[in-house]
Parts: sequence; C-alpha cells; structure tokens
Amino acid sequence: MAARGTGKKQFNLVLIGQRGRLQYEAVIFAASLRRSNPDFAGRLIVAEPQPGPLWPGDPRMEPAPRALLEELGAEILPFESRHFGAEYPQGNKIEALAALPEGVPFLFFDTDTIIMGPLKSLEIDFARPSASMRRTATWPVIELYGPGYTEIWKSLYDRFGLDFESSLDTRQPDEYWQRYLYFNAGWFFHECPRAFGARYLEYALSIRDDPPPELICQPLYPWLDQIALPLVIHSFGGGRPGPGLAGLDGDVSLHWRVLPLFYARESDGAVDFLEEITAPNRIKKVLKQYEPFRRMIYQGRGRRVRALFDRENLPRREQQIRNRIKRERLWMR
Repeated sequence: MAARGTGKKQFNLVLIGQRGRLQYEAVIFAASLRRSNPDFAGRLIVAEPQPGPLWPGDPRMEPAPRALLEELGAEILPFESRHFGAEYPQGNKIEALAALPEGVPFLFFDTDTIIMGPLKSLEIDFARPSASMRRTATWPVIELYGPGYTEIWKSLYDRFGLDFESSLDTRQPDEYWQRYLYFNAGWFFHECPRAFGARYLEYALSIRDDPPPELICQPLYPWLDQIALPLVIHSFGGGRPGPGLAGLDGDVSLHWRVLPLFYARESDGAVDFLEEITAPNRIKKVLKQYEPFRRMIYQGRGRRVRALFDRENLPRREQQIRNRIKRERLWMR
C-alpha cells in the first residue's frame, strides 16, 4: 500500500552521525528538517557508531553537536561496527540498519543532505524500495579486453538468485551504463530496516569477500554500498523511483555532498535556504568549530566560489568544476 508522506504512514528518517565532518552535517540536516517540516511526525534518528576494534579512535560525536542535535529533536541511536568501521565508513549505512526499530518504515539519507520541502508531498510505497538516481557511471570500470556491463552485472544477479533481465531499462542500448540498475546510495527506503539491512549486509560481504570472477579487476572501494544496493532493492521487488518520488533529489531534498560544489552548482533558493537555517547563533556557534563550514558559510568563501560560475552554463563534467575551484584555492571539504 502506498504511503503519501506522513499523512498515511508514519516513518523514520535515518542518517549517520559521528566525530568529524558528519556530526556538523547532521546538525545542518536536522536544522533543515525542522525548518521545512515542523510537523514531521516520525523520528529523526542519528545513528552513531560506537568505539570498537574496527575504529582506531572514538567515532562518537562530540558534546556540542550532540547536544544541539538533541535540541533540534534528533534521537542518537548507537550501533556496533562489526564488519566495516574505519576501513570502509560507507558501511555505516549498512550496519546501522540493524539497530533501527523492526517493522517501522525508514527513509535513509546521506548526512550531507538538506530537506527543503514537505515530506508529505512524496508518494512512497515502502513495500517497493527505491533509491537515488542522481548518479554517474562510476561503476563498473570497463576495461578494453575485460567483461562488459552485462557480464559483470549478470554475474552478481546470478550470485544471489535474482532475475537479471527484469532489472534492465530496455529503453537504453545494450552495454550503456544506464541500462543497468544502479543507484546513488544517498537515499533509499524500505518497510523494514532490519530485513533490508540484513540482506544488504549479506550481499555486501559476499561481494567483498568472494567476488565473482567477472569482478576480479573491478575496484570495490568506495563503491561497495552502491554495487550491493540495486541487488537488494531488486530482491525486495523494488526498482527505479517513479514520478511520485521526484521531490527526492528535487524540491524536497538535496544531496549537496560538499560545500564548494553546492555553492558552484545549486540554485539561489537552495543557497539562501542553507545560509538561513545555519544563521541562528546556537547553530552558528557549533558549525563554526568546523573550519570548512566556518570559512565557506560564515566568512564568504562559498559566495566567492559561486561568483566563479554561471549556473545556466556550468562545465559539463564535475571534475572541471572542482579544478576551477582548486585553481582559485577555494576548495575545502
């Protein structure tokens, strides 16, 4: 049964928070949610990895951002890192799902995201999972004499007993990357985090520890979460997002990734919104502790980046944007 936002079915929002950049990104996410969706009825869960042998230091958030997150209505939920940890921090999004309440639908976001519009405008069928299509051809890396897209992806579907043909977008030509189910893991959802997370973990570990022969020359890092994700989604009967989810990566949510790219590429409305939600003193006091945010947001470096580019005529490739910013010595992450 489809759930149109919070009006028909309550769900939880989930992101990762840990020491370093992510704890400050989580503050921005929480501030954006409270501004754009003050009536959101679900829980905002910030999942936090706990100290253990897979982390060289303490990954838990520092007191100031933690306290501010709680003031903004977030719940800090600890989870154990048993398989990934510091070696592959993207694995946090996989392992955190086991700590979430069973049977309660969830919508996961990468922490470097802002919520700008009403979540109730989304048409989410939690029984049919999906994920972000704001992706590029990052994986697989096709070698001249190696296996092609079909052979590589089919080997993975075969590994897990999945129907490969039904995953294809047959409007796209054979051996073109968009023919194959591939997502950005910046957002995804399902009706049960534990069921989804258990299968996500199973598939990711199988690919990491015993890749099919077709993957022998393929890089698995940092793409492992995005390699396993379409397989998991397909296994639960999900697929590419429909028009009812256009607001994700649209006017509801924005995966901004890094501030220099955000200032270079995104709309005036998005930039004004971010600067508005980060302006209150209690938020500014915390975010200024992180140098890239202090310089980009509060000392005007972001606006200097913005002045370098015409949003109506941006370079075609992201690397060109990055290189221009770096030449001007304005890049920060």
